[in-house]
Amino acid sequence: MGKPFFDVFSTLNLNSTLKMLFGEAQVTKVSVTSRKDFLHIFLYSEKLIKKKYIYQMEHEIAQQIFQGIDIQVKIIEKFKLSKQYTPQILLEEYRSSILMELKQYSIFEYNLFRQAEFSFKNERELKMKVPDSAFLEEKLKDLVRILEKIFDDRCGFSVLIDAEIEKAEESLEKKNSQIQIEQEVEAVIEQVKQRRAEIREEKKSQQEEKAEQKETAKEKPKNGNILKFERRENYYSNVKRSDDPDVIYGRSFDDEIIPMKNIQGEMGEVAVHGQVLEVETKEIRNEKTIVIFQLSDFTDTFVMKIFVKKDQCEEILSHIKKGAFLKVKGVTTIDRFDSQLTIGSLVGIKKIQDFRVERKDTYAEKRVELHCHTKMSDMDGVSDVKDIIKRAAKWGHKAIAITDHGVVQAFTDANHAVSPDDDFKVIYGTEAYLVDDLQSLVENSKNQSLDGTFVVFDLETTGFSPVHNKIIEIGAVRVENGKITDRFSTFVNPKVPIPFRIEELTGINDAMVMDSDTIDVILPQFLKFCEGAVMVAHNASFDMSFILENCRRQKIEREFTSIDTVALARVLLPQLNRYKLDTVAKTLQISLENHHRAVDDAECTAEIFVKFVKMLKDREIISLDQVNELGANNTDKIKKMPTYHAILLATNDVGRINLYRLISYSHLQYYNRRPRIPKSEFLKNREGLLIGSACEAGELYQAILNDRPEQEVARLAEFYDYYEIQPLGNNGFMIRSDKYPNIQSEEDLIRINKRIVKLGEEFQKMVVATCDVHFLDPEDEVYRRIIMAGKGFDDADEQAPLYLRTTEEMLKEFSYLGSDKAKEVVITNTRKIADMCEKISPVRPDKCPPVIENSDQTLRDICYNRAHEIYGEELPEVVKERLERELNSIISNGFAVMYIIAQKLVWKSNEDGYLVGSRGSVGSSFVATMAGITEVNPLRPHYYCPHCHYSDFDSDYVKPYVGGAGCDMPDMDCPKCGKPLKKEGFDIPFETFLGFKGNKEPDIDLNFSGDYQSKAHKYTEVIFGEGQTFRAGTIGTLAEKTAYGYVKNYFEEHGESKRGCEVARIAQGCVGVRRTTGQHPGGIIVLPHGEEIYSFTPVQHPANDMTTDIITTHFDYHSIDHNLLKLDILGHDDPTMIRMLEDLTGIDAKTIPLDNKEVMSLFLNTSALKITPEDIDGCPLGALGIPEFGTDFVIQMLVDTKPKSFSDLVRISGLSHGTDVWLGNAQTLIQEGKATISTAICTRDDIMTYLIHMGLESELSFTIMESVRKGKGLKPEWEEEMLKHDVPDWYIWSCEKIKYMFPKAHAAAYVMMAFRIAWFKIFYPLAYYAAYFSIRASSFSYELMCQGQAKLLYHMEEYKKRYDKLSKKEQDTYKDMKIVREMYARGFTFLPIDLYKAQARRFQILDGKLMPALSTIEGLGDKAADAVVDAAKEGTFLSKDDFRERTKVSKTVIDLMTELGILNGLPESNQLSLFDFQG
Repeated sequence: MGKPFFDVFSTLNLNSTLKMLFGEAQVTKVSVTSRKDFLHIFLYSEKLIKKKYIYQMEHEIAQQIFQGIDIQVKIIEKFKLSKQYTPQILLEEYRSSILMELKQYSIFEYNLFRQAEFSFKNERELKMKVPDSAFLEEKLKDLVRILEKIFDDRCGFSVLIDAEIEKAEESLEKKNSQIQIEQEVEAVIEQVKQRRAEIREEKKSQQEEKAEQKETAKEKPKNGNILKFERRENYYSNVKRSDDPDVIYGRSFDDEIIPMKNIQGEMGEVAVHGQVLEVETKEIRNEKTIVIFQLSDFTDTFVMKIFVKKDQCEEILSHIKKGAFLKVKGVTTIDRFDSQLTIGSLVGIKKIQDFRVERKDTYAEKRVELHCHTKMSDMDGVSDVKDIIKRAAKWGHKAIAITDHGVVQAFTDANHAVSPDDDFKVIYGTEAYLVDDLQSLVENSKNQSLDGTFVVFDLETTGFSPVHNKIIEIGAVRVENGKITDRFSTFVNPKVPIPFRIEELTGINDAMVMDSDTIDVILPQFLKFCEGAVMVAHNASFDMSFILENCRRQKIEREFTSIDTVALARVLLPQLNRYKLDTVAKTLQISLENHHRAVDDAECTAEIFVKFVKMLKDREIISLDQVNELGANNTDKIKKMPTYHAILLATNDVGRINLYRLISYSHLQYYNRRPRIPKSEFLKNREGLLIGSACEAGELYQAILNDRPEQEVARLAEFYDYYEIQPLGNNGFMIRSDKYPNIQSEEDLIRINKRIVKLGEEFQKMVVATCDVHFLDPEDEVYRRIIMAGKGFDDADEQAPLYLRTTEEMLKEFSYLGSDKAKEVVITNTRKIADMCEKISPVRPDKCPPVIENSDQTLRDICYNRAHEIYGEELPEVVKERLERELNSIISNGFAVMYIIAQKLVWKSNEDGYLVGSRGSVGSSFVATMAGITEVNPLRPHYYCPHCHYSDFDSDYVKPYVGGAGCDMPDMDCPKCGKPLKKEGFDIPFETFLGFKGNKEPDIDLNFSGDYQSKAHKYTEVIFGEGQTFRAGTIGTLAEKTAYGYVKNYFEEHGESKRGCEVARIAQGCVGVRRTTGQHPGGIIVLPHGEEIYSFTPVQHPANDMTTDIITTHFDYHSIDHNLLKLDILGHDDPTMIRMLEDLTGIDAKTIPLDNKEVMSLFLNTSALKITPEDIDGCPLGALGIPEFGTDFVIQMLVDTKPKSFSDLVRISGLSHGTDVWLGNAQTLIQEGKATISTAICTRDDIMTYLIHMGLESELSFTIMESVRKGKGLKPEWEEEMLKHDVPDWYIWSCEKIKYMFPKAHAAAYVMMAFRIAWFKIFYPLAYYAAYFSIRASSFSYELMCQGQAKLLYHMEEYKKRYDKLSKKEQDTYKDMKIVREMYARGFTFLPIDLYKAQARRFQILDGKLMPALSTIEGLGDKAADAVVDAAKEGTFLSKDDFRERTKVSKTVIDLMTELGILNGLPESNQLSLFDFQG
């Protein structure tokens, strides 16, 4: 004999299947051809090894042992098979291997064998009928020769093969012959193509070799010196040096294009074409500009640069722009800045047309795709829904179904992709994770007692199919009154060889069963053993299916009651994640030896069942009907049951609502790893829904794949409205995988699809062909491949062709069904399904605000009552006019409810001791001020007397402050009563909030204290009632930076080097793929009474967190905020800080004057803090740590603008929160003297009020403001109108620059809070620092900051040395260090932390010093700090061991606390403490 296979090939790294199959094989001989291009391995095995695995092993040997060597590995196998094999059994077992082998040999012989019918006259004579076709005779002889060789030489069976040609009807004969010839011709053409490609490659190599030789000759001048390339600057005095109109730079050229992927190094001049992805410019010296652009031909990407004069830049950029297609010639070179290969020294750039070949659907009658995934299929689909719809519509398809995995979050974008007037229809659905909960825990219950008789049994079989596989062992025990009374155990001769994987699993081989009786003898004996008993098994449906199938074959009529211990375990042991026999046994502390032997498994299952009976009786369950009642609609059971894919399509609006209801149930009640829809829930909500059988993960496909009994297949087939079949490539993974023994070739996949088609005919259900689209085009698979690799999928690189196919592509794919049937499943039926679905909108078009009874009158009353309190019984005209104008607009547009809700929330917060800051433009509304929603008074600056109600809006004292802030006016006494007057007003127009016609959707955003936010959310339930409010949902998608990381990691792991620009290009295809869901930090969606949430959106837990009681909208809240009211109840640090300052000082923050000169000085210098800039590292102002003004960016703005008033601070706040409002805009204008802080555009309101002042129509001024503040710029006609009214050029230029603008009301609200906090900083410094460090410090470190000023300064210097390399956490730490440094400079210090006095999260003022919070100790988080405080309350810590035991703090943290002196005096252990007490 030979040597063991793995003695010869010991270094191979293989999967478990190959190791198992070749583990007992022998290598008898190894030979190599004289040219050393072929290695022959002669293999001997007593187990049949299928050809698929032989080919895999050949590949692995070639790759692992002979990598880089041009040698082919060929295994020549010989088998000595057991006596269980016969030639007939061998043919059945080995058919897929023979097909695979013939396909590699010749398509002619492959087709002959595939179409042949086989029958055995006797064990040694095989009759083979083949249909007549062209070129048959010679090929048939060849096929017989091959088969005889396989039977005899390889497998040891001498078989006589009688080949007979079957004369078919002429038409069928011609048709089959033609198909066969087409396949054969295609194969020949493919071979010719491959050979031509090889010849081209050889020629190309020769040409390259010659070119290299020429280049070498050029580079070696006669004097022997090596010629050096000089870097040529891409700059010409004339950018274009050609008359060719397509040339935009340099000269014309017609060189052959090289694909970018073929450029692997410096190879001289090349010509490439591509699309411009990104363009940027950099101005350099000498009036020149570098134009840098990324060009991609979609095989790779290059960065290219050209140098142009500044005045030529505009012309160049009109052609080199994002999306343009260009042809470029230049020199490949390594960029000296980033060391990446680039194409530089550009000779020319030409405009070209889009060179991409676009797939088109040219078939006359178009199909409809009914199974399509988008980026909302969790990290699976990679195409944007709008692109999918656009493509389907462009191809002329009438509809497309959107069916993401378990979610419907792409619906809203799909809705926006189609106009209501379009003929195209979007069908809204989902690919659900269906759970078959309709089957009972006890099948065919007769309400037997749990004290009755049970037979607990287990079978070992040759496979999973009761139809095609055989029983090889039965083990059973009889249980009566909870005790085992008898046993049954026997092998069964299956009369077929036992598959090797079964032998490995069970230890049962052919020799062990050869002498046993067959099932026709054993089964009656077993049934006699089972008489009068209920059958029990672990996964009973499997074992019972074999018993029932064999009873059917033997015509034994028997009715069984059966119990499944897996199903029982799901109900009784819901804490488990897996319910395999060994897992359940271990949980119940039951011994299991010889797992996967029937008698041992049965014994173990019996013990499990006995324990389950006891558990059931503990629940007062004594009969089998009661057991079924326990299992009915059991949520725990459903969460642990297997899921199957199913397509649900909404046919009308009722179906849409039912779909949303099911999606909600699946996320809220039944979620476990995925959202599950039980069949029972589906049946309750079936109206308006179609259900399809889905892909290979559907239960109908799985039943056919696993050869389940006919009655089971029929039950499933009856459940579905239509069936799906999909292209063979979709399921090609099953051929490659070892998990599907029934699938060895495409023939097996065709067999399943044909079976599904036949079921459609039998049950009169439509069968539709779908693509299961996960990406749009074949080349897009790379995005899914990278994402799946990032998720850890081993087969990510073997992507199925899950792209959107044309009608013609699908007809060709299903041609094996015949042309008529292919057309039926591809076109006719898909269009019928589409016609059954109405055109619906996934979101309701109507507004549905909540209703609060008498809200209109209530709001009016609240406002007028408050106005009278302030301004007296006789309201000033300006107050009355503004109130009436606002109230009429608010009430007539239906917004009174919103105001009342906000008023209730703010009043409740104030009542509980927390101030509320307003955000957004709500402060523009005087009604909001009078209702107590905002402190910002939008009236123009004025005085009023709180005692006698005198008011002054128009005097000469007031007029200079119009447009500014009332608090900046000088203090005055009331001319009537002599008491001090109050100063109010910020001069903000109401129209900023609601528009001139009430046509702007208002949004009342409120900043509650972070400590109070959750209470405010809860209070909304008090206002509207339980179940009427939901958190606003968000969808988290793959961000650009994360996608870049995925792509970069993928190529690095595959040993491929990609330039950054190519990584960025591919990353763009991954951006936007759904990763998770979340919630808006403060958004609350309000559902009106009488409405059902499912009419608007499904609902779920954020991030599917089943431990939280928070429920969010399933749709992103932006998608439904036009329907339902959204309240923004946001958490903010300022109100929390104000509350802490009030608690520490007893000062009511609302009484702090907003015109305090010392506070104002903080924004100009440090004098109020009694320190110098040198004391705080040169910071010139005292604004550090003041909200809105403490960052380096804003401090520099303050230095530049030198604010003198509160109004200036409001304007600066507007500038600092805008985008492109200060830098390169207002800053430049102020520096050039064209504007001042008072005249520059600082807030959005400035634009509208200024334009109205200049004479523009008010509505147009509002429209311009809205456009500019959103970054949409100015239309030409608006600019014209502005110029007509003498608006200066600089003002128009400024408007064009702006990307986003802050409202004045928001800025005013922020500055009011900031000013009050600044006041405490001056007058109550310790309270300020305690509050700041407790609430705003994000990375405070006790170790770095509280060990004295010297140590702090040392650490700050260390941080400064490496400032550019600091991590985000270190940057935050450095920011906190600055405030600590300021505190030290002002003469204040920290106390050491005292375990018994320190609080968990708040700093305290003790003896004129600050005691830090426990959470400032590195590594001691908030929860751990809470645990320390709780433990300290229980008594003194005896030792460090005692401290660790009571607080659960880690040893690392304890060591740090010891080092910092916090645990001084504590011994290591309690033992030492006891000795101390003895002394």
